[in-house]
Parts: sequence; structure tokens; C-alpha cells
Amino acid sequence: MKVLTAGQVEALIREGVPMAEDIGLRIERLDAEGALARVPFQPKLVRPGGTLSGPTIMALADAAMYAVVLGSLGKVEMAVTSNLNINFLARPRPVDLFAEARILKLGRRQAVCEVSLYSEGEQDNLVAHVTGTYALPLVD
Repeated sequence: MKVLTAGQVEALIREGVPMAEDIGLRIERLDAEGALARVPFQPKLVRPGGTLSGPTIMALADAAMYAVVLGSLGKVEMAVTSNLNINFLARPRPVDLFAEARILKLGRRQAVCEVSLYSEGEQDNLVAHVTGTYALPLVD
């Protein structure tokens, strides 16, 4: 199975999910440790109350999980989110938002992931914590 680079995964995500382009999604790093994804701060992503919207935060977390799965397994575009649990922990600042994803367990049928989200420059102050599962297609 061919290992994919951060750039290749970002291109796959942007091609398959056009909304990723709208929010400026970037895959900054993809390696054996996991994936680092970013959404640049944009006023259009802010909800009433002046904070980043929940859907933006969840989209970033989901994309980071997808990136780490593709980075581990190669081009398995039909891997799909089967579960996503999010705990919102702090209000994100009006700066870029980062998501660090890693695989907790990789099996034949599913990948269980964990994601830590934080505002730029504040890695120790989590905005949200996510656990999620990706259902994997059967590979011959």
C-alpha cells in the first residue's frame, strides 16, 4: 500500500469534499506520529458570540482523522466516519485553529482516532477533544 504525503492527502480531501476549500483546510504534517491540520481564521467562520462555529471545529477534527487514516493506509477514499464524539473545552481565539490527530487502534474494519484541537500558539489549552471511528472498506 502506497503511503501518501500531506500534500496528496490535502488534494484528495479538497477534491472529494469541496467545502474543505471553502474553509481553507490545510494538512500541515502527516507522519508516523499522526496528522496536523489547520483551518486559517476567517471572519465567515465565526458564529454569533464571536467564536468559531462548532461545524468548523468538527469539520477540522474529522478532516484530521481522515488524513491520519489515509496517511496510514494509502488511498482508501471510501473510509467513512462512523462515529465522532466531541467535547468543547474552551472558546477558540480569533486565530488559526489546529487539529492534531492520531490513530489509537487500527483494525481491518475500523480505525479509532483521537484529535486535540487548539488555537494557534496555545497547544496546552485545548479548544476541543475528539474521539472518532472510521469504517474502513474491505480491501482484497
